[in-house]
Amino acid sequence: MLSILRSLVQEVNSARDLPEALGIIVSRVQKAMGTEVCSVYLLDPASNRYILMATEGLYLKAVGKVSLAHSEGLVGLVGSREEPINLEDAPSHPRYRYFPETGEERFRSFLGVPIIHHRRVLGVLVVQQRESSRCFDEGEEAFLVTVSAQLAGVIAHSEATGAISGLSLTGEEARDVSFNGVPGAPGVAIGHGVVVYPAADLDVVPDRPAEDIDVELELFQSAVQAVCADIEQVAKRLTSTLRPEELALFDVYLRMLSDEALPGEVNNRIREGIWAQGALKQVVQHYVRHFEMMDDHYLRERAVDIRDLGRRLLSYLQEGEQKDLNYPERTVLVSEELTPAMLGEVPRGQLVGLVSVKGSSNSHVAILARAMGVPTVMGLVDIPVNQLDGKELIVDGFEGQIFASPSADLRAFFQAICEEEDELDRGLEALRDKPCVTTDGHRVPLLVNTGLMTDVVRSLSHGAEGIGLYRTEVPFMIKDRFPSEQEQRQYYREQLEAFAPNPVTMRTLDIGGDKALTYFPIEEENPFLGWRGIRVTLDHPEIFLVQVRAMLKASEGLNNLQVMLPMISNISEVEESLHLIYRVYHEVREEGFDIHMPKVGVMVEIPAAVYQIRELADRVDFLSVGSNDLTQYLLAVDRNNPRVAQLYHSYHPAVLQALVRIAQDAHAVGKPVGICGELAGDPGGALLLMAMGYDSLSMNAASLPKVKSVIRSVSREWAVTLLKDVLLLDSPHVIKSCVDLALRNAGFGRYLRPGKSTSAALAEKAAS
Repeated sequence: MLSILRSLVQEVNSARDLPEALGIIVSRVQKAMGTEVCSVYLLDPASNRYILMATEGLYLKAVGKVSLAHSEGLVGLVGSREEPINLEDAPSHPRYRYFPETGEERFRSFLGVPIIHHRRVLGVLVVQQRESSRCFDEGEEAFLVTVSAQLAGVIAHSEATGAISGLSLTGEEARDVSFNGVPGAPGVAIGHGVVVYPAADLDVVPDRPAEDIDVELELFQSAVQAVCADIEQVAKRLTSTLRPEELALFDVYLRMLSDEALPGEVNNRIREGIWAQGALKQVVQHYVRHFEMMDDHYLRERAVDIRDLGRRLLSYLQEGEQKDLNYPERTVLVSEELTPAMLGEVPRGQLVGLVSVKGSSNSHVAILARAMGVPTVMGLVDIPVNQLDGKELIVDGFEGQIFASPSADLRAFFQAICEEEDELDRGLEALRDKPCVTTDGHRVPLLVNTGLMTDVVRSLSHGAEGIGLYRTEVPFMIKDRFPSEQEQRQYYREQLEAFAPNPVTMRTLDIGGDKALTYFPIEEENPFLGWRGIRVTLDHPEIFLVQVRAMLKASEGLNNLQVMLPMISNISEVEESLHLIYRVYHEVREEGFDIHMPKVGVMVEIPAAVYQIRELADRVDFLSVGSNDLTQYLLAVDRNNPRVAQLYHSYHPAVLQALVRIAQDAHAVGKPVGICGELAGDPGGALLLMAMGYDSLSMNAASLPKVKSVIRSVSREWAVTLLKDVLLLDSPHVIKSCVDLALRNAGFGRYLRPGKSTSAALAEKAAS
């Protein structure tokens, strides 16, 4: 069964569209199980009805025509119960529903299993048999459950591809197709998608008609000739070092590139009206599918050769392709994995949104996006990227959601949000130079998190009182080698000068986890629990010493530097780091630099540190909570993983209790404690943190005006009462609702974005 399942998944993965994928499923499952009927019913989101989409054994004329309500018949029962139903005599079941157009009255045995993807029921996979005496056994039921689980993602992807193309399951026009990811940068953008795909990756080549068939044929022929020349050149160079049987591999490649082999089939597809890259993708995937299904191990391995040839040909076809990209006035840049270089290609003023399948809210691109104020969504699952090219897109960076082909109502809804945000920003400008003080006189310094000079400009314009977190890894990430001491010193000086005399807290190099350097790769099975932060730099003191030396020299004459150590879990890490910092301080003084010893603090972002606050505070000058990582580690949830991101919640009772304990323990030994995470930039979260006693809040510049406006409008006593109320609650969602309600009652409902789900808001609008 495993070999059958493997070949089935490979075949379905290579299908060109949803009907072809479903046809393969019903045909192969019917044959594998030796049953008379196999059918797939898919749940149409628009009508909320199950539609017969493919069958082997029932009348084909019923496909696309037979449908059942959400809970109707045995199919509806399987879907609503979300578990298999296995019956010897289906017609005798009270939920049985007969459709004469299917011809299913002949079949009595019934086995149906739900097709579920990310908790959403996509449809039902059904097998039927004529004999009432046959009951599908446990092994067959287990096989069908396994098939549906394996194919759910493929079906979801194919369904999404069709929907984005503009068609629902019923063939009607599809609108408001949505995909969920994780927020990368806040805001809403409306524009047109421009897909940028990495070179020589066949899987992400978009389907596109040929504008000029003769030109495409000529381009492909040139690519074939170039690859043949490359192979011949390599073979010639290796003639003296390889045996004849090894050199024969190059002859195999050349035979594959003869006119009657792979190129002939590609040319035929081009003549059918497909552009060269798309035709190549289709033919290569067809070849690969057949080779991978072969039982012979040697022949199966030839799929690797086909893929290699395909990539070589594609690389020649793509030469100059990226330079010809047309960027509309409102460009939403889309890619499997966005890079800073891609952002730089878009003409100034035309980039309005970003969508990246891979990546996280902490990736370099997300940091850049927040600095540029470009709404961004990252980490999307099962999104057919190549179908988004040229489509109108809405990017909701608040919720981490995108919409393709929006309806007029949806577009108007989000356009209103854009206008509200612009108006709100203009209204908050007047607060820039005013202090952040509550109505009863409690002062809360508002700082910013930065990584680039563009961050600094926006931070100063929003009234930031210093930098609570300068991500020093950003200068490391934008280079192809470790920056020199002089280069680092220049970066750090710019930040220190811009905010002098206000404090600038610089976190020492924090790489690992989801922050990688291309020239210093860290390959680990579990990077978040691996070699990252202070663990890396203490293992490489040559990196740490150079960085601290650059920081200290950059602070000369300003003396507003503070140094912060990331990922601290042991007292010994603090002591070892302090030893190195003091050593550098004395060395730099001896070199003639007139500097002061900076304050040194630690980041509290590992649960172990929560229980060592007093011991840590005895050794450093201040503490700062990294609430993003602390929340991840406390809840064992990677917030950048779309499959579990909904479990990440800053208002979780365990997170709030930990934050209360940290503030109390730090103040008990007389040390200040701040926070530099997403919670600080949330108006409701900022109120709770102020009530807990945090001495400073550090956030993205865009969040600062709203937080300042809220804090200046309430008393600390009011915030303390709110904190006491929410600490009695045991659900993060109830806590968030309670805080949001308090803000709305206080007149700050406009700061909550979005105030309700998009669907709920549209439904309310339609009702009115």
